[in-house]
Amino acid sequence: MIYALNSEVVCVFIAANVFGKPKKNTDFMTYNGEGFKLSIPAKWNPSKEVEYPGQVLRYEDNFDTTSNLAVIVTPTNKKSITDYGSPDEFLSQVNYLFGKQAFFGKTASEGGFDEDTVATANILETSTPVVDGKQYYYLSVLTRTADGDEGGKHQLITATVSDGKLYICKAQAGDKRWFKGARKYVETAASSFNVA
Repeated sequence: MIYALNSEVVCVFIAANVFGKPKKNTDFMTYNGEGFKLSIPAKWNPSKEVEYPGQVLRYEDNFDTTSNLAVIVTPTNKKSITDYGSPDEFLSQVNYLFGKQAFFGKTASEGGFDEDTVATANILETSTPVVDGKQYYYLSVLTRTADGDEGGKHQLITATVSDGKLYICKAQAGDKRWFKGARKYVETAASSFNVA
């Protein structure tokens, strides 16, 4: 189309969808597991690595394995996620998700850490949404280690209880990659986690 505005000619180009199909988001693919579903970044690949008891799914970035997600399903006698207490109290009961300390000894103050401290975990955000009548806990945690690997790791945890099982989705990315675009993929995966 061509328009004339105050003796200036302005051309406007409009893109046409020639084949008539709407574009769809190809950044994510839907995964339907036993009792749960979530959106997985399309460029992530399945991984055979098993990190946690009850792990039923693990995908990782094809470029950087620090960016990954896992789904863990374990039996529980709890009727609701709130039976674990507050989100902070729940996190203290599943702290294995952040790994176990392997070094026990004396250290000097290094990289901003206190003496004899080699790792830290800080809760950045928690929320307790109700989705389809089911209570969830959502936690955002930043972990750092004295070796400075990736500047830390952003770890997003979504959890709920259903039919005698605790469902946890843990998605993470290194701090450096988080600010270079990985945040979108990790947040979308964690927030899409839904238990039937």
